[in-house]
Amino acid sequence: MFTGELYRMRDEILNKIRNRTVKVVVFGLGYVGLPTAASIAKAGFQVVGVDSNPRIVKSLSKGIIDINQPELANSIKEVVDKGLLKATSNGNNYVRKADIMIICVPTPIKEDKTPDLSYIEEVCKTIAHNLNKGKLVIVESTLPPKTTKSFIAPMLEKNNELKCGSDFWLCYCPERIAPGEPVKNVVATNKIFGGYNAESAEIAAKFYKTCVKGQIFITDSTTAELAKVAENAFRDVNIAFANELALICELTGSDVLEVIKLANTHPRVNIHTPGTGVGGACIPKDPHLLLFPAESQGFKSKIIKASRMVNDNMPRHIVNLVLKGLCDAHKQMENAKIAVLGTAYKANVGDSRLSPSKGIIQKLIISGANVTAYDPFCKENFGGEKVDSLQSAVKNADCIVIATDHEEFKEMDLLTIANFMNPPPIIVDGRRIIKPEQAEKAGINYYGIGLARKEGRADRISCGCTR
Repeated sequence: MFTGELYRMRDEILNKIRNRTVKVVVFGLGYVGLPTAASIAKAGFQVVGVDSNPRIVKSLSKGIIDINQPELANSIKEVVDKGLLKATSNGNNYVRKADIMIICVPTPIKEDKTPDLSYIEEVCKTIAHNLNKGKLVIVESTLPPKTTKSFIAPMLEKNNELKCGSDFWLCYCPERIAPGEPVKNVVATNKIFGGYNAESAEIAAKFYKTCVKGQIFITDSTTAELAKVAENAFRDVNIAFANELALICELTGSDVLEVIKLANTHPRVNIHTPGTGVGGACIPKDPHLLLFPAESQGFKSKIIKASRMVNDNMPRHIVNLVLKGLCDAHKQMENAKIAVLGTAYKANVGDSRLSPSKGIIQKLIISGANVTAYDPFCKENFGGEKVDSLQSAVKNADCIVIATDHEEFKEMDLLTIANFMNPPPIIVDGRRIIKPEQAEKAGINYYGIGLARKEGRADRISCGCTR
């Protein structure tokens, strides 16, 4: 129910939004918080970023970030130099003075695949301790369904006399940031606003309209939470279907890329591309967030969990392809030099979070191989020997594993690569970026995911190889 005071508070914050005088605090300065803060500051608002990591705060105060994304780095330097963005490790004083607080902290899953909301809880405690009337709290972190109403709202009301929806507003606005050009992505992407109540969504939408150009969709908080995790669960299921189709094609002697190309000529079919698995901070965990509240009530997933298992098993399948390649060449896995190309989870970015390369490299090492890891964008090596060039990675290698589809790997000179490697050279293409006929022409034994190798097969037992 709208009271006179609530009308006054709403009009006051909307006027501040129009005049660009609201003060904004962003909690979490990572892959979501940084581009969010940069986009809001570029729109002319005063923004304070809060992060518990003093190294991040110190670097950001100088306009420097650790994330290898030039567009984001330039945007951050611009708004820091203009005095529109500053950073701190203690958000208490800034929350008291702020009009809008935005939560962008991680929501990982635990070993048992249940949500870890500890980061959200800590931020909510800070906000609740300093909250006063007429403020707007926005959550961009990915959440299990019903978290906004059943967990966040009560946390914000705890130990104060304020009531969500009448004394302050709360809205769930899930991030949809993709690596590469995150600031442009924030501005251009359609936004969903799931309000604790209608007024919360309305005010949050008015605020974001000042800095985003995408379409605005307003709903309730639980529906918005479901929509966010459903997006990534759908992608996970689609990729799992493509990966399982690839395994079938290997056994039936067909090329999965040709099968998918033909199937996708149907106007209602859009099969994704198979690969080494699924990585990044979202797709591997969001299906578990989607399932959590239903599973707590006894629901048993028949599709979503099975898809997770398919994608999680792809690194093991890649290692089995390496084993097959070595066996066909009458080589042993023990002490073989394997060059893994790519530790980032996605092409042409430096983000290694939950990358399938981790499972590939670690399984190869456990199997006795000597692994070198090369990635032109990413510093991570997952236990392999980190090298700084493609030539160093492939020199004297028995087998190359293409784990990430970076442009540099698509443009490799296969004849030169073959000459650097131990004979017979082997490539296991987990991303299908190399044409098999070109590899064979260069004298390379080629093994691609979803492609049955028709010649040069050898029996694992007869050549002495073991899994």
